[in-house]
Amino acid sequence: MNKSIVFHFLSKTMLFGSVLFLLPCLVSVIYHEYDSARAFFIVALIIAIISTPLAILKPKNKQMYAREGLVIVALLWVIYPIAGALPFYISGEIPHFVDAVFESISGFTTTGSTILQDVEALSKGMLFWRSFTHWVGGMGVLVLAIAIMPSSNDSMYLMRAECAGPQVGKIVPKGKKSAMYLYIIYAGLTVLTFILLCAGGMPVFDSICHAMGTAGTGGFGIKNNGVAFYNSAYIDGVITVMMALFGVNFSLFYFAIARRFKDIWKNTELKVYVAIIAAATGLIMLNIYPLYGSVSKCFRYAVFQVSSIMTSTGFGTADYTKWPEFSQMLLIILMFVGACAGSTGGGLKVQRIIIAFKSGIKSVRQTLRPKSVNVLKSDDKTMDTATVHGVQTYLIIYLGFFLASLLLISLNNADFATTFSSVTTCINNIGPGLSRVGPAENFSFFSDFSKIVLSIDMLLGRLECFPVIILLAPTVWRKKF
Repeated sequence: MNKSIVFHFLSKTMLFGSVLFLLPCLVSVIYHEYDSARAFFIVALIIAIISTPLAILKPKNKQMYAREGLVIVALLWVIYPIAGALPFYISGEIPHFVDAVFESISGFTTTGSTILQDVEALSKGMLFWRSFTHWVGGMGVLVLAIAIMPSSNDSMYLMRAECAGPQVGKIVPKGKKSAMYLYIIYAGLTVLTFILLCAGGMPVFDSICHAMGTAGTGGFGIKNNGVAFYNSAYIDGVITVMMALFGVNFSLFYFAIARRFKDIWKNTELKVYVAIIAAATGLIMLNIYPLYGSVSKCFRYAVFQVSSIMTSTGFGTADYTKWPEFSQMLLIILMFVGACAGSTGGGLKVQRIIIAFKSGIKSVRQTLRPKSVNVLKSDDKTMDTATVHGVQTYLIIYLGFFLASLLLISLNNADFATTFSSVTTCINNIGPGLSRVGPAENFSFFSDFSKIVLSIDMLLGRLECFPVIILLAPTVWRKKF
């Protein structure tokens, strides 16, 4: 382990990250919220002072491999959300530190689960900060740093460690340019969302917050009633479409700009993703029709909630815990499926589901015909064995963490729906669950121990387990190259 490059790059990223705290500080000043502004400035100053020495001091050994990349990402995603909790705590707007950490981790991991019982009681600066954590965490603070900071020859190791999905590749030869193009597309779609929301009559501040929450597929609302507060079919429609778009692999947007339409058309994951959204929307519409008695209302609420849950955004326009059991179970299944690989969405990812399904079919065929040759293909390309094994390994590790979390959260003595859905929604970075953690409820009733477990689940879900496991492995820190 090259510890010098780990702490050097970590310090450089944290120094860059300290600047991000100045944006909500400015928002607080604009709204004359000087206590909030002071809290953001203090945190920015503390981070800058601590990280500057190691950021300036250049390590002798500049070699970076996958191991270092995983450790840097894991450490950053532990330290930065804790730093992000400090403004909540210092300002006194979330006076309990564990609650502040839970809210911050939920923001950066784009989960959207909250402990707040009255969101509207927060200052404008803090509301902006909650949504901004979604935007930064959606694509990844490290990817943002790679895109802006001086080039690193080993930046692809960092991108692979932070970007979600079974396969992370370059859209252009250099990792720095890949990160830059990804953020240009990301920012462009965010601005488009903002413009469309403003055009629908949503106030500017609200539009900014909802655009960042939609882009990061996070789902922190700024109103106690969420998106339902605006009671606008147009706003629901804009957010629905944009949530679905942000759940698509960002490489496909680059292909569209480069006019590589054949690469988009043959993308199996995109086809399955769209098909699942369409099928789930249709089934829920049929199931909830007796509640609303209107096809247009059924479509409006069903497609919004399907898009919100599948992309792990977590916005809500209806309390789906009051829907029939079939619709609730379908939404739970979508929480596990998730969005596309290489998107800002959570869950297992559609690509993993496809690979696991094809791998199962291959095993059945080989059992029936042992001498036959079966090749796994995706988008007309043969999938290598390492990718398939990687998916299988991830699913086993994921299941292990999920079951362990269920047992630990069950100590809180909540009902089964609450326990099961709270773990499901946190480890898949969704936001709301069922029963006491439904879209009209919050996570404030959990014990500190349960909040810590669920916070770890959110980190595991966002980083997809491996960086956290590598970070905690003693051999990683002992061995040298």
